[in-house]
Amino acid sequence: MKIGIVCYPTFGGSGVLATELGKALAEKGHEIHFITYQQPVRLNGFHTNIFYHEVRVPTYPLFDYPPYELALASTMVDVILNHDLDLIHAHYAIPHASAAYTAKQIVKQKTGRSVPVITTLHGTDITLVGRDKTYEPVVTFSINESDAITAVSENLRAETFKHFDIKKEIQVIHNFVDVQRYNKKAVAAFRQVIAPNNEKIIIHASNFRKIKRIDHVMEIFKNIHSALPAKLLMVGDGPERPLAEDLTRQYGLDGDVRFLGKQEQMEELLAVSDIFLLPSEYESFGLAALEAMAASTVVISTDAGGLGEINIDGVTGYTSPVGDVVKMSKNAIELLQDETKLKAFKHNALKEAKLFDIHHIIPKYEELYRRFCRTGDC
Repeated sequence: MKIGIVCYPTFGGSGVLATELGKALAEKGHEIHFITYQQPVRLNGFHTNIFYHEVRVPTYPLFDYPPYELALASTMVDVILNHDLDLIHAHYAIPHASAAYTAKQIVKQKTGRSVPVITTLHGTDITLVGRDKTYEPVVTFSINESDAITAVSENLRAETFKHFDIKKEIQVIHNFVDVQRYNKKAVAAFRQVIAPNNEKIIIHASNFRKIKRIDHVMEIFKNIHSALPAKLLMVGDGPERPLAEDLTRQYGLDGDVRFLGKQEQMEELLAVSDIFLLPSEYESFGLAALEAMAASTVVISTDAGGLGEINIDGVTGYTSPVGDVVKMSKNAIELLQDETKLKAFKHNALKEAKLFDIHHIIPKYEELYRRFCRTGDC
């Protein structure tokens, strides 16, 4: 099949999922065309079946805000016509689903062919941005006009039906992880560099937005640090990083917290970590938590959104109500002080992550695509 994938090219979960999906499909022989404004961060190396098409947005004095959605739709039309795509898979509703609808209508007018559009909902496109009255009518319309709709968790599916007037069925196809990539043996020398005195290693990775509750990450680590020797790795970047740095100094943790910025090779960091902290206000799924579990790292998280679908309380880690820093701290300290229990939880985390392995999930997307294939093309 020839598949166009429209996504954000950043470190966010939707962009990571879309890129990894495209790479996996290309490995299985499908021709994949990424359409976005810059090369996705996870799209590295050469693959004969992968193509990248940059959306260029001309700037004119007339426009205070460059019309990205129009440029995106036009680029989609160009790629569909010149590469004879079978379908478009739009990740994240805004603005990809509406731009895909526009492109579909243009192609239909030009050629008479109706190109199927599949829209995957990822999280804040539904729970935050899409519910803004400025965008809601367009989001609702473009989702309903999609030929198929998927959501990355049962929770997100329920949230979509709750807040939008959706007339079609939404299929849940969970996020996935390449377990083989993340299930690495910890390099002792690398761990020694981070924790020279055999301290426990705590890790957090995100885009450092308010919804991630970065202040709670710092508070939980402060409590852990008071109970036992520990190091904290802060991976990522975003608007809440200055707050985290200020709290590090306030709590006197300067020597035990490292801000590593954005990292593409997370598997090496996760392999040497003991606990992954994710006290988020909301996670539609929690891809970062799943990647941690695939690296046998125990997750201490909230029970918000879809996190409970992957992090099994008392088995792979612990979940707590949003804002319950005391409970999350207590659970983390208890695990870190009980090596036998920590080892068992790490084993369970990997076992659970294997249920979401890429090889189980990709066939579900292929099966969905085949429902819309042109006769003889599948």
